[in-house]
Amino acid sequence: MKKVRRSLSRKIAVMILLFAFLLAVAATFVSYHIFSNTVDDYYGRIAMNVARTAAAVVDKHQVKYYTDAFRDIYLADPAPEWNSDEEYAAYLAEYDALKEEGYQQLFDTLYEVKEANSVLALYIVYMDQQTKTCVYIVNADISEEACPAGTWDIVYEQNYEALAHPEGGFPAYITRTEEFGWLCSAGAPILDEDGTVIAHAMVDVSMEKVMKIRYSYLVKLIILLIVLTVILTCLAIRWMNRAVVRPIDRLTFSAAQYVQEKSEGHQGGETFVFDKLQIRTGDEIENLFLAFHQMEQDINQYIEDITLVTAEKERIGAELNVATQIQADMLPSIFPAFPERKEFDIFASMDPAKEVGGDFYDFFLVDEDHLAMVIADVSGKGVPAALFMVITKTLIKNQVMMGGSPKAVLEAVNNQLCENNEAEMFVTVWLAVYEISTGKVTAANAGHEYPAIRRVGGSFELFKDPHGFVLAGMENVRYKEYEFELHAGDTLFVYTDGVPEATDAGQTLFGTERMLEALNEKDDTDPWKLVEGVKNEIDRFVGEAMQFDDITMLSLQVAAADPAIVGEI
Repeated sequence: MKKVRRSLSRKIAVMILLFAFLLAVAATFVSYHIFSNTVDDYYGRIAMNVARTAAAVVDKHQVKYYTDAFRDIYLADPAPEWNSDEEYAAYLAEYDALKEEGYQQLFDTLYEVKEANSVLALYIVYMDQQTKTCVYIVNADISEEACPAGTWDIVYEQNYEALAHPEGGFPAYITRTEEFGWLCSAGAPILDEDGTVIAHAMVDVSMEKVMKIRYSYLVKLIILLIVLTVILTCLAIRWMNRAVVRPIDRLTFSAAQYVQEKSEGHQGGETFVFDKLQIRTGDEIENLFLAFHQMEQDINQYIEDITLVTAEKERIGAELNVATQIQADMLPSIFPAFPERKEFDIFASMDPAKEVGGDFYDFFLVDEDHLAMVIADVSGKGVPAALFMVITKTLIKNQVMMGGSPKAVLEAVNNQLCENNEAEMFVTVWLAVYEISTGKVTAANAGHEYPAIRRVGGSFELFKDPHGFVLAGMENVRYKEYEFELHAGDTLFVYTDGVPEATDAGQTLFGTERMLEALNEKDDTDPWKLVEGVKNEIDRFVGEAMQFDDITMLSLQVAAADPAIVGEI
């Protein structure tokens, strides 16, 4: 169980760390982006304001004069290249020759603006659209790295739009060079009286310090977010363990304890395992606890119910076993049944589909010369059919023992069974009295199957006797009695519908044809082997299919030593 808890804790920790990391990265990116844009906008406004100030305070006439003069020199050889310092000095000398007192005034004005605003560079340039270059007119820089008047430089591609529309000036932009580092540059147009652009006042503001501040800010922000992430992650993991993992772990432990108690045989009672937890988180964890608690109560109640049901089922099963034994004991089951009588041999069997069945057979000596034989099939199965079977069997035997003929017995028993038959059950019966000395059989059939008879030297054939209505179906039914004779060596076979209606897995019936084939498989076999052979064929045919009906068979064989009884059926 601890392995599961650690696994859940690890998953939660990893998930929280990942979420915190992504949140920290997003916060860093957003904060740095906002800070950078704010700084860039600030320096852009400074550069543009200084450029506009310079464009406003310089003498426009002087700017126009020197711009026109420098432009004429430049356009005579645009964007020239120098192969030596001498050529470069000669080139600059052309521009220096034009410088007069007014030029120094322009320089002084620009220098004052530059110093007053603490910018890196302030200069006036002429922008040539054809060559996309700018030519320095005045540069308020006294350092050795200053670009002297007449030098030129390319216009960056990002400023091509401003170059095409010089009246709008050059919006602030940030660049990085090896010589000056990070710069924020901007330019404002210098216009004459008619609004024509004369030149541009350009400003370069150094951003080296602010870039260092920006990087420092980024490092501090990252460190701060890492510290906050670690702290918040630890707090989140601790809270998650307390609010989620530990309650789940307790539920898991209690569930395992509950299973162990049940496996050790503890039954449900008033005290429940989950009662000890008392989880009150006010969220889904508490709902889960309540579900477990309810489940425990339901399972305990179910165990109690199933225990009672099982006990009742065992009691019923035991009683059914007793009933099965009682029913079996009610039927003749000791064979040979009449070992002292050599004139005939008889055997019968009954295999119920349930614990107890509705089929029954019976045979008994009415007197020394008369043997009664009964085989019957009660509608339905199970206990109701068994009870009806007991009543029917008892009534038939009583009537026969009082000397009634098969016809009279069936009529009397029918009326008795119809009384208070609210369950509307019925029974098919074949009843016969065999006169041993003569071989004459007197029988009556109340809706039962046709008997099968085998004469000496022949094979079994169905004897289609006259049928009457089933017993308990209707009062005052009249039954037809008939007679036939059994000679020495003849065999009689009677059965219930469970034999021909035995069904295999494909819902195919065993049928009377297969029954006759099974009966005729061996000649001159005794009744016990005859019944056993038919039962074996049924079992082979049915296979693994479930038995749906009771299977009952009875066979009587006249001994071959008996004197032949002349007569015809």
